[in-house]
Amino acid sequence: MVLQAIKYSRGQLEILDQLKLPHQEEYDHIYSSTDAWHAIKEMRTRGAPAIAIVAALALAVELVNMKLPAAAEEVQVFILEKLDYLVTSRPTAVNLADAARKLKKTTEDAAAKEGADGSSVREAYVAAADKMLVDDVSDNENIGKHGAEWIVKNTAAGRQGKVSMVTHCNTGSLATAGYGTALGVIRALHAQGALKHAFCTETRPYNQGSRLTAFELVHDHIPATLVTDSMAAALLRLKGGSENIAAIVVGADRVAANGDTANKIGTYSLAILARHHGVKFLVAAPRTTIDLSTESGSDIVIEERPGQEVTLAKGPRHDGATLDLAVVETVSIAAHGIGVWNPAFDVTPAELIDGIITEVGVVEKDSDGVFHLQGVFGTGGAEAKPSTIGGI
Repeated sequence: MVLQAIKYSRGQLEILDQLKLPHQEEYDHIYSSTDAWHAIKEMRTRGAPAIAIVAALALAVELVNMKLPAAAEEVQVFILEKLDYLVTSRPTAVNLADAARKLKKTTEDAAAKEGADGSSVREAYVAAADKMLVDDVSDNENIGKHGAEWIVKNTAAGRQGKVSMVTHCNTGSLATAGYGTALGVIRALHAQGALKHAFCTETRPYNQGSRLTAFELVHDHIPATLVTDSMAAALLRLKGGSENIAAIVVGADRVAANGDTANKIGTYSLAILARHHGVKFLVAAPRTTIDLSTESGSDIVIEERPGQEVTLAKGPRHDGATLDLAVVETVSIAAHGIGVWNPAFDVTPAELIDGIITEVGVVEKDSDGVFHLQGVFGTGGAEAKPSTIGGI
């Protein structure tokens, strides 16, 4: 069974505390938008799709459990203010802003209806938030399907037999409502019997790869190996052939209109390595991550995080043989007083990306090397068909 990072029913929300993984599986209750803001900011929940879902559902829970004003306008103002507040928790992840925009429109439309009251506005919001949860799982499964098919058909390794894949950070059930984006592609390859091996990077400084992706791979019994971030080049050079490595597949926190992609720090260097070694580099992301209003990567604001994430490490005590989960220690791993630069993301230029895997297909560049991402949103109201989308 795929891990469940979000447990939701009307009026109740729990999230798996990812800061305690992989050693402890504990769920935190989220009662309000304030609870969600802190959970997102502290990275107890993370991953662009999951952040949006948790924020949306937390406000739904708050609305269900609070004493509502009778006037539709008052509930509308309350919801809009809370959504603006939630967006400030992780500004780089466009899914959160996209979800807030859609939920604002739902709220405004509900409040404008004849006979609307506070209760009807709440119900419209809650229904829309519920649907986001269901849609995210479906979208992820389609991303996995399209990505796996593309890799088998469009890579030299795929045509030779079972493929190995490299991935970065965490893009699985823990980063989404379920199944995953980039890790969903690996799951789909494994389910089809087309996966030889998965390699995941540790993803310093927060170790989402070693703590979270490795945890999911072990949980799902997918053959996998953990490597440090600095081993990626050697992996491609020394094991690319013998392991039949087909591609590096990553997620995204924001995809600009030209295809430039912001993702976890370290993604850009992997794209450069992929190009040098003749390995495909793929971005897996739902359409909610594509921001057509952002022209290029130079317009993406990169979040910088506290330097202590680089200089300190936290985990349960290990006595050389066993873990003592009752004792969690923080240790210093850097010289005291050293300055730290800690950007959470970097931007991979579109020229280094071979394809962007969405829930409606894989977008490839046209003959001039240009992505046309507006195609995934359809033309004249019609959505793109689930297939390989080249040069739309």
